[in-house]
Amino acid sequence: MIRAVHQTRPPALDGDVVLGSPVAARDRTRLLGQWNSAVTSYYVLTGATTVLVVLGLVMVLSSSSVSSLSAGQSPYALFANQAQFALMGVPALVVAARVPVRVFKRFAWVFLGASALFQLAVFVPGVGISIQGHRNWIRVGGYSAQPSEVVKLALAIWLATVLARKRPLLHDWKHALIPVLPVSAIMIGLVLIGHDLGTALVMVILVAGALFVAGVPLRIFAVAGGLAGLAVGALTITSANRAGRIFSWISATCDGQGACYQSKHGIWGLASGGWGGLGLGESRQKWGYLPERQNDFIFAIIGEELGLVGTLLVLVLFALIALAMARIIRRHPDPFVKVATGAIMCWVIGQALMNIAVVIGLAPVIGVPLPLVSAGGSALIITLAAMGVVIAFARTEPGAAQALAARPGVVRRSLAVIGRVRRSAPAGRP
Repeated sequence: MIRAVHQTRPPALDGDVVLGSPVAARDRTRLLGQWNSAVTSYYVLTGATTVLVVLGLVMVLSSSSVSSLSAGQSPYALFANQAQFALMGVPALVVAARVPVRVFKRFAWVFLGASALFQLAVFVPGVGISIQGHRNWIRVGGYSAQPSEVVKLALAIWLATVLARKRPLLHDWKHALIPVLPVSAIMIGLVLIGHDLGTALVMVILVAGALFVAGVPLRIFAVAGGLAGLAVGALTITSANRAGRIFSWISATCDGQGACYQSKHGIWGLASGGWGGLGLGESRQKWGYLPERQNDFIFAIIGEELGLVGTLLVLVLFALIALAMARIIRRHPDPFVKVATGAIMCWVIGQALMNIAVVIGLAPVIGVPLPLVSAGGSALIITLAAMGVVIAFARTEPGAAQALAARPGVVRRSLAVIGRVRRSAPAGRP
């Protein structure tokens, strides 16, 4: 007869951690830190957005001061404008972060219709203007705006409203693509009429993100993606300017004084920065060599002045925003919130990756700014408003509202600290 031999585990010594034990579970939770907190998404989004905006203001000042002086203006001229737009965007973020989710759902169609009318204003004589061949701007009373930025946010909210309502029916291609595909095509087409392919590509990525997060079957997703790819290819081939950019990008003998001038100087700026950069304000490319240095190619100036450390900081901040948004998609119970967050995430992160890919030479020059960092009033204000919408979603994550309500505000905490300091001060001192 074979007798079973039972081996007993030796008792754990002090300091040992047994896998699967409550002690190990507590240690893993401690290692994760505050990432498991109900308000992590809220604070990560708020913090990363704030740092990117501040970094953008600093780099806009550094990259634009020389060109402003050469134009006979104050070296702070463009920086002052960007700071003004930031001051307008912060209230937009705060207001959007306080709007209840039900309000976004209720007015989604109204917001989309108003944004379409706003975009049509670019074709009104005397109102719409062309900048670098793109008729995607309006100017009224000395103030200019880019309506397509508003269209992005309106489209994201509208897509979330429709797809969340039709979620049980998305396995059927008719419900998955109608009315999403024709309405999205119309909104993107309004932008393409103004020859702004870069913004249209960002909107395509936005729509793709909404469809993916909504759970549209991959076969339908692939068909829609194929149609979008064919449309982009046709638009590229039929435009001599767009085709020339692509051929210049893939050519091994591109003219460094012609089509590849901007890309070449952007790479030079990044390469000359090294690990730690030349120093803030010490860029050489901003002295008239690199076009659009405060807009589409501001990432090159960051790399030149702040080095690899600065560029990695930008990448880490966008990665944190992406992780926080993915966390909202995973944790939030409302399908509308999930789809809207996915659309805004693909818009902001996708546009950032497109911009960085252009600067480092992995994509042809498209003409999209770096979100929250590049100079541009409409883009900054609307992107901050979009971040406010996602922060509003983060405030309604399970347990987040209660956690935020339980924490005293900054002013109350400051007053409490001042009160304690005064009470602990020795008698006779002020």
